[in-house]
Amino acid sequence: MAGGKRLVLQLLVLCLAAPVVRSGWLQGTATFYGGRDGSGTMGGACGYGNLIEKGYGLTNAALSTALFNDGASCGQCYLIICDQGRSTMCRPGTSITVSATNFCPPNYNLPSDNGGWCNPPRPHFDMSQPAWLNIGIYEAGIIPVVYQQVKCWRDGGLRFTITGFNYFQLVLVTNMAGSGSIRSMSVKGTNTGWIPMSRNWGANWQSLAGLVGQCLSFAITSSGGQYIVFQNVIPAWWQFGQTYATWQQFDY
Repeated sequence: MAGGKRLVLQLLVLCLAAPVVRSGWLQGTATFYGGRDGSGTMGGACGYGNLIEKGYGLTNAALSTALFNDGASCGQCYLIICDQGRSTMCRPGTSITVSATNFCPPNYNLPSDNGGWCNPPRPHFDMSQPAWLNIGIYEAGIIPVVYQQVKCWRDGGLRFTITGFNYFQLVLVTNMAGSGSIRSMSVKGTNTGWIPMSRNWGANWQSLAGLVGQCLSFAITSSGGQYIVFQNVIPAWWQFGQTYATWQQFDY
């Protein structure tokens, strides 16, 4: 009972300055990886590569199978609080918002309550060490948490990085605010209509069309339901391996 009262008071204090809420509070657990400087968290299953350059920074996390959703959760933001009602290894009165940038794979050789932290159906965050240390004491290793998805805030607009060859374009979308992730995406060349794209892996979307030499537009629906057309954001002289930034951004 006392632990429950502590958690309620903790949540009330944090609500005074909390980000915009997208879902209710849920229970989970959190560990950390990547070293104190967070360099070991660069790259990952969302395909972002250098998280500093892509706008995500060191406050990031790898999601368990239950949360990762085959990459559909890449870029989403979560407000996380150590649950003082279930642990004495919390840093009281603290919280952290992390971006989903990686996948924490299951380990079926270990039970989910003893090492197999990312085994389904367990909701688990394997956070960068700098992010985790905001809410937990290092010696704990793993802490119980409460979490909720919240609005993402980014500097600047969306960025599109195109790789591939000839009739295969792989487009990595980064620095996405609002809900942080994509529900659907289409591409349009100067000489084409709208062509639906499909998720290849993580935050990479693919198109099997001859678009080289054409100015490109993208139509994106966020996982929050907002629809934006990024008109002629890539010039006709684009090349594979280049990144193009926009001023447009999502609110939800």
